[in-house]
Amino acid sequence: MQKIAIMTDTNSGISPKYAKENGIFLLQMPFFVDGEEFLEYGSIDHDEFFARMTAGAEVSTSQPSPGALCELWEKILESYETIIYIPMSSALSGAYQTAKMLANDYDGRVLVVDNKRISVTLRSAVLEAVKMKNNGLSAKEICEKLQEESLNASIYVTVNTLEYLKNSGRVTPSGAAIGTLLGIKPVLKILGEKLDAYKKVRGISAAMDTMLQAVEDDIKNRFSGEKIEIRAAYTGKLSQGEEWQTKVAERFSQYEIGLDVLPLSIACHLGPGALGIGINKIV
Repeated sequence: MQKIAIMTDTNSGISPKYAKENGIFLLQMPFFVDGEEFLEYGSIDHDEFFARMTAGAEVSTSQPSPGALCELWEKILESYETIIYIPMSSALSGAYQTAKMLANDYDGRVLVVDNKRISVTLRSAVLEAVKMKNNGLSAKEICEKLQEESLNASIYVTVNTLEYLKNSGRVTPSGAAIGTLLGIKPVLKILGEKLDAYKKVRGISAAMDTMLQAVEDDIKNRFSGEKIEIRAAYTGKLSQGEEWQTKVAERFSQYEIGLDVLPLSIACHLGPGALGIGINKIV
């Protein structure tokens, strides 16, 4: 049987501890705070990150260096025949294209899959890949299945402040100013290769209701009759995340609702107090 390693990056929301427990190899994604580079799950914790962020620190993200990526691949290939690397969606970062190019130097032993996902739905895809590997599927079969199922997922997210969407260019400065004045909360949707505005509502309560209704519509239409997974997500305070998880669980009581803290490299774009919900088909 082919010895296959499953690898992803921390934008999946998978922690080093969880990765080790589940046989997953993990690339730590970089981000910057006031020009200083950090790695996810590195020397800065969530509390310090958000304290500096709310105090006005400049935050931004970056791709992992080719050297860091190749170093990890080479270490894995000492013990495995093939690596299946599932990075964040190619539409949301250039990391996929870089990895695909670098993989050309590994004689087919590194397979880079554009699963078109991020965060909670990427997490689910990685765990599906592990399950397929354990069930004896070949690397080629796993990659084909991941690509086949890549669009069977959606994420909805809202933010507590428009400041960081403005900084990343998703909202214009004037739009952010007007939105803040009127209490506008944008609900964004990530479906495959697209990050789009879904709706604009007034107030966080309306934003939460909008996301819940969107997931309900997905269950009835896109995923009718399918086995699905729903996970809540948040940035910032755990208590806010748990309150959101409870609200989601009350709406979808027939499902077990997971909860994930969004990675700091994603929080750079959303700011503290963001809430999200992901839904995906389970194979």
